[in-house]
Amino acid sequence: MKKLLSNLSLHSINFLGIIVLFLFALLFTFLVIFEEYREFEQESIHLRNTYLDSQKTKAKEDTERVIEYINYSYSSMIGQVNSDQLKEHVINSIEHLFDRKSGSSYIFIYTLEGTNISDPIKPHNRGKNMIDLQDIDGKYVLKELIGKAKSGGGYVEYVWVNPASAKLSPKVSYGAAYRPWNWLVGTGVYLDEIDAMISEKKEKMKERLIKYVMEVLTLSAILFWIAWGGIKLINGVIQKEISTFRDFFQKSVLYNIVIDKRQIKIKEFQVLVAYVNEMVSAIHEKNRELQELNVSLEEKVLQKTAKLQDQMQYNEQLVAAQDSFIKHSIHEVNTPLAVIMTHIDIYKMKYGENRYLTKIEAAAKMISTIYEDLSYMVKKDRLAYEKEWIDIKAYLLSRTTFFEEIAHGNDHRIGVHLDDCGKIWFSELELQRIIDNNLSNAIKYAKRGTDIKIELYEKEKYLIIRFITHSKMIQDTHKIFEAFHREDKVKSGFGLGLEIVGEICQKEDISIDVESNEEITVFSYRFKRGEKDENTLT
Repeated sequence: MKKLLSNLSLHSINFLGIIVLFLFALLFTFLVIFEEYREFEQESIHLRNTYLDSQKTKAKEDTERVIEYINYSYSSMIGQVNSDQLKEHVINSIEHLFDRKSGSSYIFIYTLEGTNISDPIKPHNRGKNMIDLQDIDGKYVLKELIGKAKSGGGYVEYVWVNPASAKLSPKVSYGAAYRPWNWLVGTGVYLDEIDAMISEKKEKMKERLIKYVMEVLTLSAILFWIAWGGIKLINGVIQKEISTFRDFFQKSVLYNIVIDKRQIKIKEFQVLVAYVNEMVSAIHEKNRELQELNVSLEEKVLQKTAKLQDQMQYNEQLVAAQDSFIKHSIHEVNTPLAVIMTHIDIYKMKYGENRYLTKIEAAAKMISTIYEDLSYMVKKDRLAYEKEWIDIKAYLLSRTTFFEEIAHGNDHRIGVHLDDCGKIWFSELELQRIIDNNLSNAIKYAKRGTDIKIELYEKEKYLIIRFITHSKMIQDTHKIFEAFHREDKVKSGFGLGLEIVGEICQKEDISIDVESNEEITVFSYRFKRGEKDENTLT
């Protein structure tokens, strides 16, 4: 490896660069294929689960509708006809109402002892005891359905012949009991349609991936040969420029000369010309300075001081420009952010909920929270935030509602236990910063799938708000309130949220207590009772 590096040339460097780019193209293709396959697997699972849930719901609704009809007939006609006639009338009505010619779905009725009362697909079984009925895997289908029915109704999954295709198919049935007649009423749906849908999607995915691979390989080959020709041309120009520099350095050993910038055609090398000529000029300047040692030290100091002052003034201008840029940037974010939030609400009112829109809404709300933090940081030293009476319980509930979509998108639920603690005399904007930053951090750092809990209660002379999460242990509970400090460097964010919280709490004399271990982390804030300007509670 050392020998290879010692013999590098422009040609070999460029060639290696092309090879590396080609390998990156292959790696990118592999990642695209892997990501497509992973998304397909997740989509298949979601599609299957959604389809199964919808089919189960359909079976349950059909069964409950039939039981409602039976109960209605029983209540309205009992005493008008004898029991056997009423049962026969009900069975005939059900078989006509739920007669699907394809046989894909039908209502079956058995006694709770297993005797067949109605089965439109197999009418010859009427009157037979089918309690030992099994599917191909040996599952006692009727026994399990009767057990579910006796316990209040439930589902049984098994394998059965689909009358529409005459093939074995996964099936799920729902059974419920009608106690007055000792009946099991149920219906089932076949699940082979979802397998066909997934197979079709898989074939389309294969065709798409093959197309991706062929396009990437073809494009890589074309780019390889174009790059190879370009390298030959570029290397010739670079070699000529290098020869000019080589000749210059050979002559500069004996003569005080400079390079003519017009001899150099490559822009990057023209920059080098300026540095080389500056170096030669600097050498001459040093010789001149040695001849001017009689210049007074005071004059030199004044010159240096003037340069330093100019530099300091320039630095101050840069800081002012940066501050102006941040302020204007924050202001410019507000309008498009408001447009996004408004149109999300309009879309939801017009078209309903959408899981992708929900993720966009959650992200927009996180941007809104960051915007509010930055806006507060910019304005805090220039504005006085007026205090007002705030119903603390209602306000906590409103902020919790705002963060529910964000928490749901991160697989969390927010639970609240809030006592009625009356109103608090506080700045609404600063109270929002305390609550929002704690909720935002709780969602960000809580272990996935765990709940976030918020508590509000009074104790002695204090009103206490607690934020409880299941998260990694905080190593230093004091540094987290310092600017730009983040416990987890992998997590995104500026690390400004808790700094803002700490400053507000210090200003308003609010006590902060942070407890953290391997299992749970608790942020507690204690608001004092007192005079009106000291967070009075009423």
